[in-house]
Order: sequence, then structure tokens, then C-alpha cells
Amino acid sequence: MKIYYNPKLKPLARKLRNNSTLSEILLWNEIKDRKMLGYRFLRQKPIGEFIVDFFCNKLKLVIEVDGESHREDNYEADMLRQKWLESLGLTVLRFDDLEVKKDMENVLMSLEGWIREFEGNSLP
Repeated sequence: MKIYYNPKLKPLARKLRNNSTLSEILLWNEIKDRKMLGYRFLRQKPIGEFIVDFFCNKLKLVIEVDGESHREDNYEADMLRQKWLESLGLTVLRFDDLEVKKDMENVLMSLEGWIREFEGNSLP
């Protein structure tokens, strides 16, 4: 599946990669370089008119790390964005930034569990 994006978002995505939150950095360190079951993740990936925190094309998986701004102010916008991403056939997993900072083990177990389920459902 080809993922299209607005090329004008490329500089913003680069800026976001260079100014990541602590929770994004912590999670990135755990999933970069194919550390998560051999899957390649990208960070701050433009998709359509949006930029997602992490994306794996092979899994059709978006991972979002939700900080303070996502809890109240942007909830409705986040849900609309998520529905749009899901309409492309993508799955969106959301983790709270405090969860990433304080309970990385469970975050990684949740992610690995999702991947194992995906792999089981993808077998012929």
C-alpha cells in the first residue's frame, strides 16, 4: 500500500524529529533499528495531511504517544485523525507519555502482543 502525504510537511516532520519529547525518545530507542521483532519503524512520518509519531508500513501500524495536550484540548481532533488513519486500513495504538516513561515494559509487551496477533492473523 502506498502512503501519500503532503510534501510540505517534510520540514515540519524533520523539526519534530529533532525536538522529540522524552517519551518519544525513550520509545524510539526501544523500537528503532528493527529491535521490535525485526520490524522497521519510522518516526514523525507524514501520512496524508498529518504527521504520526511512529509508523511501520509492513504492519500498517501507527503508534501515537499522547502527552498532556492530547488529554483534554485535542481529544476530538485526535479521534477524527485516528478515524481517518483507520479508513486507510491502518491501526492506531495510543500510549500515554507517562506510561511510556514509567512503565516501558508493559508498553513494549502491549506492542509485541499486538504484533504477534497481527502475524497470527496474517498467516495464509
